[in-house]
Amino acid sequence: MRDNLHFLRDHPRLAMDPLSDVLSLLKPHAYVSSGFDAGGDWAVQFGDQHKLIKCYAIVSGGCWLTVEGVGDPVRLEAGDCFVLPSGHPFRLGSDIDGPAIGAGEIFPTARRGDVVTLNGGGGLFLVGSRFGISGNHADMLLGLLPPIVHIRDQSAQVALRSLVEQMMRELRDDQPGNSLAVQHLAHLMLVQALRVHLDSSDGNRVGWFFTLADKHLGAAIKAIHADPAYPWCLQQLGEVAGMSRSTFALRFKERVGEPPMQYVTRWRMLLACERLEHSDDTVSAIAISLGYESESAFSTAFKRIMGCSPRRYGRVTRSGFGLPPRRSALLHAVEEEICEEVVQEHRYRHLA
Repeated sequence: MRDNLHFLRDHPRLAMDPLSDVLSLLKPHAYVSSGFDAGGDWAVQFGDQHKLIKCYAIVSGGCWLTVEGVGDPVRLEAGDCFVLPSGHPFRLGSDIDGPAIGAGEIFPTARRGDVVTLNGGGGLFLVGSRFGISGNHADMLLGLLPPIVHIRDQSAQVALRSLVEQMMRELRDDQPGNSLAVQHLAHLMLVQALRVHLDSSDGNRVGWFFTLADKHLGAAIKAIHADPAYPWCLQQLGEVAGMSRSTFALRFKERVGEPPMQYVTRWRMLLACERLEHSDDTVSAIAISLGYESESAFSTAFKRIMGCSPRRYGRVTRSGFGLPPRRSALLHAVEEEICEEVVQEHRYRHLA
């Protein structure tokens, strides 16, 4: 096993890609693309973007972006691209302050590929795409990503903007195969933006996403995703990361926000949820595939993390009814949201 750990550490490109793993569980769908042309003094307030990812490219002009609960306003100029994966309400405007019109007052009439004009246009022109996210744990998965991805690099701007414009053409022209083309373009847009954002980070930012760029901790996360069924322990993950057991445990929790072994278990449970919802695999088969020696041990871990038994989870998610909110206040705050997402999936389905 020691040789395998060294191989994973020394050949990280051959391990599974954690970012691809997370994005594949998000299942983008319901794409809408359009242009926006604003003039004079203006501001638009966008409400709760539950399970929506927005991606924009500024073609001309400039504006201010303010995202609820996220630091200072961001100035956007011609050529900039930005992605909002968090689903938080946000505001775009010619100024930081001042009254804003609700997005619902001007955007409901927009059709795919159309341009919405405000105040006669001429001051700002942007093209954007919106695509929804499915899956019972989309909010938790999106929480792993940064709330704002702002792309200023010239070469990256060109690549991302071309993808947005291509998506608009696909939706507007209704050519054969455009549905599949749009799905692939949406994935490429998000991946391209996240890649650039990760490459431009200073290496000291906290959070799961930025930890992927850490040579040592990122190697451990890749190893977990490469073989989630392996009976990982702190000593082995520390070896993959090239650190002592104690140093690895401390740095992982500081950067990712939870202990390493808790992350291992939570990732296994997310994989289990996906199979319970979308496959005919038995609970016993899923348990064995994720490294548990018995169905009983797996069920105990699943209920501790998810707040219900795997059989019940599979039954209610397949039936279209949500699980009740979890009652334990002692569990990790992030984990407490997981089963609640099952309820929210059905309550907010019409917003996707």
